[in-house]
Order: sequence, then structure tokens, then C-alpha cells
Amino acid sequence: MTVPNDSNPYAITPKADLQPDGGAGVNLRYAGFWIRVAASIIDTIAMMIIVFPLLFMIYGGDLLAQGNMSNGFWDVIISYVLPAVLSITLWVVFGGTPGKRLLGLRIVNEKTLQHLSWPVALVRYLGYYLSMLVLFLGFFWVAFDRKKKGWHDHLAGSIVIYD
Repeated sequence: MTVPNDSNPYAITPKADLQPDGGAGVNLRYAGFWIRVAASIIDTIAMMIIVFPLLFMIYGGDLLAQGNMSNGFWDVIISYVLPAVLSITLWVVFGGTPGKRLLGLRIVNEKTLQHLSWPVALVRYLGYYLSMLVLFLGFFWVAFDRKKKGWHDHLAGSIVIYD
């Protein structure tokens, strides 16, 4: 077992006392890098199960034969808009995507510890693109941040915690 410290990304995630809305302290355990990677893998598989059949229904065998997944309007809607709408809705309504919820994680507003609002969830989703921009450094940031926050979390004021 490793002892928690700020320089070890593999250390046990420390508990923190936060004061949401000026109330009593609440013990939190931040979700670290690897558990969030596992949740993302589950979410990616789930999204592929939704997206690929829809694209195949629209483009048929041409989808695979052309070798080019970018085929126009419906590809953009199904490959980009649908996942964004689903992710944002799941964050706001359920506090996380299926992968995060299956692994006992919850995405919350850092100040209130409540589910994200629609605007905050949108900022968090757009922050994913910023996190990807520089060799995915914004996602790897989770491994080294004291509160296990990626760039998208910092931008939106969100945290990912264990239920």
C-alpha cells in the first residue's frame, strides 16, 4: 500500500474536507486516473454500440468499404452531436455516464457537490477538446492533480468522486 502524497500519481486518493454551501465538512474521495480510464473504456464501448449501428443503417456497406468515416451531415450528427448530447444529459440527470456510475463514481459541482447544471456540463464537455489538444495532457493531468481534476474539470469547476 502506498502512502498518499502530491508527487505520486499512484498513491491512494486522499480524502478531503469540503464545505459545500457553508455547511459541515463532507469527506470525499477523488476518483483517480486509472478508474476514470476504466470508466471511459466502458463508455466508449457503450457509445460504439449506439453509434456504429446508426451509421451502418444510414450508409450501409459503403461505410466500411470507403474507409472514410466522415461522410457528411449524418456522420457529424451521429458521431459528434449525439455523444455530446448523451454525455451532457447523463452528467446533469444522473451525475455521470454509465461507465462512471457502474464503477461507483459521480461527477459533481466542486462547490455545491450537486449534479452539474446544463451550462457547467456543456463547459466540461467542451473542455474535453481542450484536454485533447496537447497530446491529451489535459486528461493525464488527473494523475498528478491534488484533487484528481483534468483540465476540463478545472475549466468547469467539477470534480469526480466516489459515491
